Amino acid sequence: MITVIGCGNANRSDDAVGIEVVRLLNGRNDLRSRTDVRLLDAGTDGMAVMFAARGCKTLFVIDSCQTGAEPGAIFKIPGSEVESEKQPSLNLHDFRWDHALYAGRKMYGDAFPTDVTVYLIEARSCDFGIGLSREIETASKAVAESIEVSIASMPTSSSRSAEG
Repeated sequence: MITVIGCGNANRSDDAVGIEVVRLLNGRNDLRSRTDVRLLDAGTDGMAVMFAARGCKTLFVIDSCQTGAEPGAIFKIPGSEVESEKQPSLNLHDFRWDHALYAGRKMYGDAFPTDVTVYLIEARSCDFGIGLSREIETASKAVAESIEVSIASMPTSSSRSAEG
């Protein structure tokens, strides 16, 4: 199973970029026809990321970032480079996707994917508002295309079982 998870808050302008990438991928006929591809809008729910990743072989996570880089800059990072242990708090809303990668690996072991790619897109603004900035909209299309190309190069489940 290949899982693509878009993260973000649709009410915070460019923070919705992960959600937009999943929306774009949902519109691609070649992906919709693959039974081994699951697309998920996880919003800001880190627990949903952890549960959705369990049992998949390949995982893509898309979110916005604010590093000071040029708006629309795309960072493609191995998941192992950005997973982090959550520090104890009294609020599960602080449990983000990076914590989900760490916790999922600890909890699920071999049932958690080791092939994890994270796409971070530099936001122009994460202020309250609906819609993406022009640069971020362009970057979301580029990331969707990159993920689609990656998935197209992977054998489908039926061809995997025929090979195995």
